[in-house]
Amino acid sequence: DWPRFAMAAYSQVAKLLHLPGQSAGGSTLATQLEKYRHSPDGLTLSGGEKLRQMISASVRAYQGGPQTLEARQKVVRDYLNSVPLSAVPGHGEVHGMAEGLRVWYGADFNQVNQQLSSPATDPKSLADKGLALREVLSLMIAQRRPSHYLTKGRDELAQLTDSHIRLLAQSNVIDPALTTAALASRVTYRDWQQAPTIQPVETNKGISLARSRLSVLLKRPLYDLDRLDLSATSTLQGDLQQQASDYLRKLADPVFAGKLGLLGPSLLTPTSTAQVRYSFTLFELTPDGARARVQTDSTDQPFDINEGSKLELGSTAKLRVMTTYLQIISELHERYASQSSADLKKIQITDQDPLTRWALAYMIQNPGASLAKMLDAALDRQYSANPGEGFFTGGGMHHFHNFRNQDNNRSPSLRDAIRESINLPFVRLMRDVVRYTSYQAPSNNAELLRDDQNPRRQEYLSRFADREGTTYMLKFWKKYKGKDSKARLETFLDSMHPTAIRMSAVHRYLFPHAEQATFNRFVRSHLSSDKITDERLARLYQSYGPGTYDLPDQGYIAKVHPLDLWLLGYLLNNPQATFQQAIAASEFERQEVYSWLFKSKHRSARDSRIRTMLEIEAFLDIHQRWQQVGYPFDHLVPSLATALGSSGDRPAALSELMGIILNDGVRLPVLRIDTLHFAADTPYETRLVNDPDKGVRVMPSEVASALRDALSQVVDAGTARRVSGSFKLDNGTPLAMGGKTGTGDNRIESMGAGGRILSSKSINRTATFVFYIGDHHFGTLTAFVPGRSAEAFKFTSALPVQVLKGMAPILTPYLQPGTHTLCQIPKPAQTL
Repeated sequence: DWPRFAMAAYSQVAKLLHLPGQSAGGSTLATQLEKYRHSPDGLTLSGGEKLRQMISASVRAYQGGPQTLEARQKVVRDYLNSVPLSAVPGHGEVHGMAEGLRVWYGADFNQVNQQLSSPATDPKSLADKGLALREVLSLMIAQRRPSHYLTKGRDELAQLTDSHIRLLAQSNVIDPALTTAALASRVTYRDWQQAPTIQPVETNKGISLARSRLSVLLKRPLYDLDRLDLSATSTLQGDLQQQASDYLRKLADPVFAGKLGLLGPSLLTPTSTAQVRYSFTLFELTPDGARARVQTDSTDQPFDINEGSKLELGSTAKLRVMTTYLQIISELHERYASQSSADLKKIQITDQDPLTRWALAYMIQNPGASLAKMLDAALDRQYSANPGEGFFTGGGMHHFHNFRNQDNNRSPSLRDAIRESINLPFVRLMRDVVRYTSYQAPSNNAELLRDDQNPRRQEYLSRFADREGTTYMLKFWKKYKGKDSKARLETFLDSMHPTAIRMSAVHRYLFPHAEQATFNRFVRSHLSSDKITDERLARLYQSYGPGTYDLPDQGYIAKVHPLDLWLLGYLLNNPQATFQQAIAASEFERQEVYSWLFKSKHRSARDSRIRTMLEIEAFLDIHQRWQQVGYPFDHLVPSLATALGSSGDRPAALSELMGIILNDGVRLPVLRIDTLHFAADTPYETRLVNDPDKGVRVMPSEVASALRDALSQVVDAGTARRVSGSFKLDNGTPLAMGGKTGTGDNRIESMGAGGRILSSKSINRTATFVFYIGDHHFGTLTAFVPGRSAEAFKFTSALPVQVLKGMAPILTPYLQPGTHTLCQIPKPAQTL
């Protein structure tokens, strides 16, 4: 279209010379197709880019020869079927006229075509035809700037559509009757809240998993990923993935669940099966990595419970505690095993480090004992299961309980405790691990508790004051967040019991420059039942003036937390401040509020605060140990309750730990994508495969072996015994199996004095079984009920164990040794 191109070129020159007039585009449909398909972001940002679009469109049009009628028809069809028409919340991008009519106007594409081709002339048919014309024409106009015209520029689009209808009439493209009908019509935009577009969710968990993993690997959002010329091969076994997904979904049927033995005590009822969600992972050890063969769940959402959740998985945390414990025993063996018994007897160890004391005593009594024997003895150490003791942890006193009361008077070995999942021995073991970490640290900061004159105590107390103050600041910040100054003041005062002295202290602190009259009105407005004279108000005004009391005293007088008072004052003067700014500004005040700690008569209080800081530091070290074996989160809750699962976990991360144990302590990369194939059959074709990785040893093989032996007892005679013998070789021999169960009854509880529970609200309930089967396969199965409805459920980890038992007919063919669940293991990458 040379005349149009010339006009566009002239308008661009005029624009550069600042001449009047509107700039015009020179794009034909063929050029437009090239632009939104191949130009960066679908935009023409330069004259050179426009020329490139035109040349590309010309080459494409003349590929079949000089006769271009068929190519031009294809351009029109492709354009109408693929033109971008912005995007819609809850639906995504809109492409082509058919989707545009449905999404933007709620119109049916076929029906619109029938109306446009209808010869009927009755008023109803003509009105429908006029509306159909307006809808189609408006979308063709909107493609110029769809995100503008179809949202904020709808009135402008209606005017442009009217103008084009008149132009069509002037050119005799449409008759007067249709012109009148079209001009009288008005489009109705779809209300996405009342009539949401139906966009099918991709419920194929394998595809969702692969897309998420590719997004991470390539560091591209899913939106960009869809635009890559790329095919990928997943490690998932397609048939097994589908069978497992179908099986988990069928568990909602009470009849099917009953046949599998899922109904009964500690399990489910016929009316509750549909509310439970399940997730399942299965991995296979291969020479270059742990390949995910199945990763699915029973939800109809793209969200992946296995990798995307943070759940309290209960007693599965005992496996992580046991792993850390045996690693510590291994470290002690390596450190002291080469020394003679006489030398070992000379080593001075505090009573507060029972693990080191036991290790030294064992090596003195058993000179030359191997690590394997020492680990076996370590598993036989006994711990009391008595719940009567209170534990100072997490900054306060806590009490823990066993699942079964009959365990309360026992002192089981750790081997028995993990087999039967008894809580109190693991709480006490975790305490020993924390103490070992504190006393064996290079700085040995735990020694600060012995000497109140140690200058480093001041440093610890300062750090405690800073941390504690920051925690309170965050609590108060949330109370005031999103409110204006008036609402913040009202919120603060609502939490107080008003008296003349308290109101005076608060007002003089918050408004130190206020006049006497303003002060009087404030105090009297909050003391409706008290009559107070001007003389008393004058004395109060003077008594609580600026500088009379420090911040801790002001808080004490007002009976509020001093940092709450300070934060309110700061926000009244800096209403737009961020939390980080408030923390930076309160550095002195956070120390000032805890100044009582530094006074000599408070040694016991100082010791308890130092213990809190020592525990926090110990958990930082323990967290590093857990991360080395796959723990997925950035911190642990610094409390002995972590031994029972309070720090949370992920099913996929538990699987990775089990894979390390199964692989003799070597951590292999977890593989979910095998190959990437970019731009096939083009000059840019590139194929990538996994780089063979031999893995990293993260625990001694003896530790891994001891853990496998302990976990096998859980299946043979412990909490998972119902699955024992379910998986067999083709010749009928049972496959070796081990695992750890866990149940999480996750609640928010309000506590009163003496640890009394004032209220308890269920958040969710989980039950998990992390397992290994044979020499190569491992994984997890989790049952999960979210929200307040979890209050009605009492199932335990017996549920996922029974579910896994029911999967035996599906899984067994894929678990046979010497076979692989993927058709072909990729060859190692070659350097070209």
